[in-house]
Amino acid sequence: MRTFDPASFAPPLHVPVLEAGPVLLRPFETSDLALVRLAAVDPVIPSITSVPRGYDDDEGRAFIERQFRRGAEGDGYSFVIAERSEPDVGIGSIGLWLEEIESGRASIGYWVVKSARGHGFAGCALRGVVDFAFGELAIPRLQLFIEPWNVASTKTAITAGFTREALLRDFERIDGQQHDAECYALLYQDWVPQA
Repeated sequence: MRTFDPASFAPPLHVPVLEAGPVLLRPFETSDLALVRLAAVDPVIPSITSVPRGYDDDEGRAFIERQFRRGAEGDGYSFVIAERSEPDVGIGSIGLWLEEIESGRASIGYWVVKSARGHGFAGCALRGVVDFAFGELAIPRLQLFIEPWNVASTKTAITAGFTREALLRDFERIDGQQHDAECYALLYQDWVPQA
């Protein structure tokens, strides 16, 4: 059993390559502009993530550079989700964010492009990040913040073992308006590693 040590998260962080069922989680590469382009024109992804709305190559490169900096500056681990059969073609992203790591907690956020939805890829990616966060980093608490209307994301969280804890009123700002979010959590002591 590993011991949690907040000091072990000093930058720079090494973003590993993780295998999680049919998906591969890997660091962003400059060649992931096509993924950012698909996400940027999605009707929902830019509203609830840091993906730029609309698309041009400069904004796409800036988004990818931000993902590099997150690891370099110790803010967290930013992964591209890809099918293991096509590791160079991104279908989504998942991040493990460390803003509250001194308090023993980290948050996870994820998205997949429209063509990849409904295939269980987000769930596999989430379970992979959970196994990494608990098995390698021993973080005591993981949490997700999900918009109440996002039924697919809620199902993904529950399938990965997360439990709804609270409705956070006016918790996040989306498209210039305050919106509620539901908090889901999973504790290290309740974690069941994937076989």
